[in-house]
Amino acid sequence: MKKRIAGSLLTTLLTPLAAHADWEVNMTQGVTDLSKEVYGLHMAAFWICVAIGVVVFGAMIWSIIYHRKDRGVKPATFHESTTIEILWTIVPVIILISLAIPAAQALVKIEDSSNADMTIKVTGYQWKWQYEYPEEDINFFSNLAQSSRDAATDPTIDPASVDNYLLEVDNPVVIPVGKKVRFLFTSNDVIHAWWVPDLAVKKDAIPGFVNDMWAQVNTPGTYRGQCTELCGKDHGFMPITLIAKEQADYDAWVAEKQAAAKKEKEMQTVTMTKDELIVRGKKVYTTNCIACHGATGAGVPGVFPAMTGSPIVLGPVEPHIDILLNGRSGTAMQAFGKQLSDLDIAAVITYTRNSLGNDVGTVVQAADVAAQR
Repeated sequence: MKKRIAGSLLTTLLTPLAAHADWEVNMTQGVTDLSKEVYGLHMAAFWICVAIGVVVFGAMIWSIIYHRKDRGVKPATFHESTTIEILWTIVPVIILISLAIPAAQALVKIEDSSNADMTIKVTGYQWKWQYEYPEEDINFFSNLAQSSRDAATDPTIDPASVDNYLLEVDNPVVIPVGKKVRFLFTSNDVIHAWWVPDLAVKKDAIPGFVNDMWAQVNTPGTYRGQCTELCGKDHGFMPITLIAKEQADYDAWVAEKQAAAKKEKEMQTVTMTKDELIVRGKKVYTTNCIACHGATGAGVPGVFPAMTGSPIVLGPVEPHIDILLNGRSGTAMQAFGKQLSDLDIAAVITYTRNSLGNDVGTVVQAADVAAQR
């Protein structure tokens, strides 16, 4: 019986250790030379602090044990020591200088984004990222992946069953390995912050300002991060997925994106059927509108208006197009004129007018939206 109790106790004690075997509390070492340098500085400062702690607390413990009153030890009568005063001034100064010099050198490297091989402009929106590649003429939005959206809104789906829950996106940002990439950051609405731990550096995206950073990833792979600024109610649904590819694979990705952009541009002039617009509009609604207006169009009473039975949705189509293009001042309704194409706006308007409990019968084409821009 005693053996079984001892065995059970041992199992109980060891289980947490096994469960947390992969749990890490240290900084991420990262995949760039700069991130590894930052990690090295962090570890150097850490071990210096450990050494200081061992010396200080070791001296305290030794003094408590061997200089206690019941051993008959008499306290020293000296008041001060010039030697000790000099030592505990000079030694900390030497330690601080030894850390400050490499830290300053690292800070200079972090801020030096000159001579970059390519540039990517990153714009923060509630709650998505826009990536623009000026040299390649590529421009796209990166939203939370649908698998995570479904798990967040459907109580029958276990988030633990979703790979990279809240960290996966529909359109990842892609860069070539071995190239110095300059990132420019700004925001369209509120303050956001772009951070991928494996790159070490994070930057704020601030409306009306442009910040920059750079990264040179040397190892192909997928690296994930999140917005690290509290930017609104769906702040936790604004992930970042960065994929570093070999140059040949990156070139193929660029060609694919450029071909898709060309095809999308051609689609803007095509007249689509009502059913085609509804199918496309449902996807646009799920990606951009569902967070506020709900999957069923019921909205949030007193906070976000319902789509079902909405005067805007059921009324003339021109004001409906206008509110999508320009938003509504003083409300949470964003202006989607710069975020969505004419066809996407036409599709989502057609969808909301003929779904979510509405049956207006209106069909809006991309040309109708273009006429109101």
